[in-house]
Amino acid sequence: MDDESIIKYFLNIVDNDKDLSKGIAAIKTLLLVLEKSNFCTIQELVNTIKSAIGVLKKSGRPITSIASSCELFMCFILTISSPKVDRFTMDEVKKIMTNRGQTFLKKLLCSRDVIARHAVDFITDGCRILTIGKSRVVYEALKLAASQNKHFHVYVTMSSIDNEGFQMVEDLKTLNIDSTLILDASIGYIMESIDFVFCGAEGVMESGGIINRIGTYTTALCAKEMCKPFYVLTESFKFSRLYPLNQKDLPNNYNYIQKSSDGSNSRNAHPLVDYTPPLFITLIFTDLGILTPSAVSDELIKLY
Repeated sequence: MDDESIIKYFLNIVDNDKDLSKGIAAIKTLLLVLEKSNFCTIQELVNTIKSAIGVLKKSGRPITSIASSCELFMCFILTISSPKVDRFTMDEVKKIMTNRGQTFLKKLLCSRDVIARHAVDFITDGCRILTIGKSRVVYEALKLAASQNKHFHVYVTMSSIDNEGFQMVEDLKTLNIDSTLILDASIGYIMESIDFVFCGAEGVMESGGIINRIGTYTTALCAKEMCKPFYVLTESFKFSRLYPLNQKDLPNNYNYIQKSSDGSNSRNAHPLVDYTPPLFITLIFTDLGILTPSAVSDELIKLY
C-alpha cells in the first residue's frame, strides 16, 4: 500500500466510526498493510510496518494513542516463540502474524466493557462525578451504572479547543443521566461539590502519569488540593514507555498537530494535551485490572 492509501483508509475508519479509538483504527490499518504486503524477509516486513506507522503519525490526528498502540502491535505480532521459526516460509510467517494481529485486535475491542465493570462499583446512588470533555471509556462506565438503576449526577467540562463536552452531555441525556455542562474555568468552583473525578487518557506513561486533553493537569491539581479522588479509565494499549518529567518533556508531535489548518508552525498553536504526573492520580482502571500509578511500569514490562 502506498502512503496515500494508508492515510485514506485510516481516516475513513476514524471519520465513519466516532466511537472507535484512533489507536484501534491505527491497528486496523496496520493489519490491512500486513495482509496486502509481500516480503521476502522479516526485516523487510518490519520496515514496511514501521513506514506505515510513520505515515499514520503524520495523519493530522493526535498521535498519543496511535504511537502506543502501534508499538504494542509490532511487539505482539513479532513475538514468534516457535523453535522452528527459521523453517517457516514467508507465507506461513505472514499468516501467523496476521492471526496474532487479529487476536490482539479482538482483545482490545473488549477493553471498554472490562474497564466499565471495574469502575461501576465506585459509582453509588447520589454521587456527583466530574469528567473532562468526552471520553468513550468513561461513557461506558456511566452507561453501565445507569443500566443498574443507579442515580447520580455528572458535571462535564466543555473541553476547549474542540468543545467535545457538548457531545458528552447529549450522549448522557440519551441515557437519562443527569448532567451539567460547565466551563473549563469553573473547575475550581465545582470541585468542592463533587465526590470524585472520572477521566479518560490518551496515553499512560511508564511513570504512571497520563497524557490527556489539555486541562486534565489543572483538574488533577485542583482535585488533589481539595482531597477528591482522581480516577483514570483507560485501555492498556495506551500504555507507553515514555517517561516525561514535566510538560516540556512531551514531544511536540504529541502536544501539537504538526501543521495548523492555515499551515503555520505548530508551536504557535494551542497545545492539545498535557501531562498529569502520577502524584495526582488515585487509581487507574484498565482492562488489566485496577492499578495504582506505581504498578504501570510492572505491567509495561509484562506487555513488552
